[in-house]
Amino acid sequence: MVLAHHVIFTAYGFWLPNDPRGSWSEIVRQWDVFLHGRATTTDTRRSVAGKSHDKARRLAARSALRYTPVEFTGIQARAIGQAFGRAIAESGYAVHACSILPKHVHMVLGRHAHRAERMIGHLKARATQDLVAAGLHPFVRHRRVDGRFPSVWAHRAWKVFLNNADEIERAIRYVEMNPVKDGKKPQHWPFVTPWPGI
Repeated sequence: MVLAHHVIFTAYGFWLPNDPRGSWSEIVRQWDVFLHGRATTTDTRRSVAGKSHDKARRLAARSALRYTPVEFTGIQARAIGQAFGRAIAESGYAVHACSILPKHVHMVLGRHAHRAERMIGHLKARATQDLVAAGLHPFVRHRRVDGRFPSVWAHRAWKVFLNNADEIERAIRYVEMNPVKDGKKPQHWPFVTPWPGI
């Protein structure tokens, strides 16, 4: 039985659908990126970030993106965290760990009536709304005629089902240590609640 999820959702441009290491995507939506290869769909639940690959090919595809890849500043990350808090309060999600990094977000989400994809969509939507409201949206110069902005988020997310206490505790430690591995301070968000155990 699924007790929790370790989810990773990325900023625009961080992990492309045709990344040589593999991706969760099934299609490359942008033609200029597609010219660098089809989607590299993988079904592994383990990280492929450290996998040996053709870096030049990956960087060439990245250079074909329509917009500059997003890297959140500290101020933007704080706004995203506050927006996450709002979404969590609205739907009663249990979040047992969260790290908001410049290019991606890690979370351990407790089991909920909503599927992981819906929770992630809710979190992304609130974050986008708050970035726009605060004038912090990274694509403010690319505002469309209809007033909308290109998405700061990649289309899909990576998720792992956590089925026992050991897996959940390991995922929590991993998420908590992610900023430290990146040379940043540990993060303490007010919406994070301790894992109660089984």
